[in-house]
Amino acid sequence: MTSIRLRRPLLVSLASLAMGVCAAETPAAPGDSPDLSESATRIEADVRFLADDLLEGREAGTRGFDLAALYVAARYRMMGLQPAGDGGTYFQAVPMLRGTRLREDARFAITRGGETSELIFQQDYLPDQTYDADSCRIDSAPMAFVGQAVDAPELGHSDFTGVDLRGKVAVVLRNAPSRFPNDQRAFHADWEQKAAALARRGAVGAVVLNDPVVEQSRPWDRGAAGWQRPGMRVLDPDGKPLDTHPALRCVAYVRADRAAMLFAASPFDAKTVFDMFQRGTLRPFDLEGTITLAARTKLERVTSHNVVGRIDAAPNLLDDEHVVLTAHLDHLGVGAPRNGDAIYNGAQDNAVGTAVMLEAGGRLQADRGQLRRSVLLVATTAEEKGLLGAAYFASHPTVPRESIVANVNLDLPYTVADVSDVIPVGIEHSTLETLTQRAVAESGLTLTPDPIPEEVVFIRSDQYPFVKAGVPAVYLLAGIRRKDGTDGLQSLERYLSDTYHLPNDDLAQPIDWLGAARLAVVNHNIARAIATQPERPRWKPGDFFGTRFASPVR
Repeated sequence: MTSIRLRRPLLVSLASLAMGVCAAETPAAPGDSPDLSESATRIEADVRFLADDLLEGREAGTRGFDLAALYVAARYRMMGLQPAGDGGTYFQAVPMLRGTRLREDARFAITRGGETSELIFQQDYLPDQTYDADSCRIDSAPMAFVGQAVDAPELGHSDFTGVDLRGKVAVVLRNAPSRFPNDQRAFHADWEQKAAALARRGAVGAVVLNDPVVEQSRPWDRGAAGWQRPGMRVLDPDGKPLDTHPALRCVAYVRADRAAMLFAASPFDAKTVFDMFQRGTLRPFDLEGTITLAARTKLERVTSHNVVGRIDAAPNLLDDEHVVLTAHLDHLGVGAPRNGDAIYNGAQDNAVGTAVMLEAGGRLQADRGQLRRSVLLVATTAEEKGLLGAAYFASHPTVPRESIVANVNLDLPYTVADVSDVIPVGIEHSTLETLTQRAVAESGLTLTPDPIPEEVVFIRSDQYPFVKAGVPAVYLLAGIRRKDGTDGLQSLERYLSDTYHLPNDDLAQPIDWLGAARLAVVNHNIARAIATQPERPRWKPGDFFGTRFASPVR
């Protein structure tokens, strides 16, 4: 970890913040134990530091993230965790390439019948960052629409039937067919799967078209305002970026209400295509005209860090095996101002999740004499850039890869009110289901099925790289059954629409600290159960993800 020199104003800010944290009080509700109240206070103290403006949104590769990483490492040391990063430290270096869009030379033009129409950068479209080169260009290429670019022969579905993509730019819609079971829908919604399928079929570029229903709740203009926010890719040992699909030379994203220009004079117009999308009857077809795409990207090498601590199991049991707890430490940094605020603090996403992991880890450290397996706490970097820190750890763990038996992930708990339930993500795939059910019941809570499966949360958080590495995983969200009788699902949907990935995900919003403490207890109970049972967790026979990703050792 690179050393950081703190200027005097920063030291004063830290001191002031510390005094504020120490003064924080979390009153216990009737029936809550003093132990739970103390947990809530510790969680609140951690969140008040990690989500403070001082850390400037904790974007991976920035000084704000480095401060957060130093804080977490200090907490590990205070809790008694052993360093489990590189070279006897708490830090695992993650080498990455940062790509920032440039407006210069960007172009999106369609030509039909000798006439050319242009889309406007940011207002109408945004090019994706390029990582294999600092620029891309496609001149006058033919186009083909391929639905959602999903090839799922096991479900009797292919968006590529009867269309030749060689030398063409593919026009695609997001997500995967709603008729798919949740697991397959999540898997096939992953852009990496789509990009690989397009590249295999000879496409030279892609245009990703937004869904008009999604744009109603998450408007294009709001997201496009942050067009200068960089993306990242992990670098391999030779310094080459991973997961870039260089055959797709240019990729661009287009707002839904500009679709008419893409489908003009084609067999189906934009309205018909979106109607087919809603009915689940999309079909591939060639588009009229040709497309020219161009983009430039500023490329810089950066290093960020996962923060890794170990709780040692009792000797001579299964101490050479590991349970991994994860929570992403990064957020979005400083970006486009909204209501005068440009710092994307990420309080719920994911300062609360990190603090809950720390609290669960402290409880596990107290249990260490009873643990048959060691436990790793990993505060990951670059989750917001595509789960990069978790993917790097899953493929380059600081312990033997075969020693990792399970992952318990914490992300965006959304603890804003007193609830009686938790939402499990992924427990049905493995024998972790029984452990989770028992741990939740022991904590006096109930399980609620995922109320928003269309968000395909399973592939959008740090448990997914572990799943792809063959490791069974579980992820719990705070629930929606509020004890005060208010509509918790409506509140969650409002958060996703009005607060998620925006500057107002900060300390001004309500946070139920006791609810966060209860979530820490549940996750502690799950991890302890995994770390004490004789058998490794295993995928259920015939499970979709287990069949696709499990290695023979599992």
